[in-house]
Amino acid sequence: MSQIINDLGFVTDAQAFTFVEPDHLAANADAASVAIDLPSDASADDLAQNLSQLSAVRIDFPSFADGRGFTIAKRLRELGFTGHIRARGHVIADQYAMARRSGFDDVEISDDLAARQPQDQWLARANWQAHDYQSRLKRRA
Repeated sequence: MSQIINDLGFVTDAQAFTFVEPDHLAANADAASVAIDLPSDASADDLAQNLSQLSAVRIDFPSFADGRGFTIAKRLRELGFTGHIRARGHVIADQYAMARRSGFDDVEISDDLAARQPQDQWLARANWQAHDYQSRLKRRA
């Protein structure tokens, strides 16, 4: 099982996405909207032509030290993607503010990771707009 985290903390997954691999995108071309799983080594630019048919993208984080997913999410937003973006895998609470600033709507982690990093650790970063060094520097000036 897994745990979904957003700015409200641990939540029930209210989204009804059925995620498919990118190579199944063509097979689902007739669908009104498609949700895909992207590996951390994917290129957001490869999806540019299909963004209008995507309702959601779930980006894999194989390790907390692998930040490529942040770049993918940011690039999807730069390309104009307005759908749902979810981080999945080994994302830690300390990375939540970065995930939100990069364009993620929520994070999906294993129940095991959620037990080691309880909701209060995620909620401490839920005010992600205030948790960046630039905001702190502006307040000092």
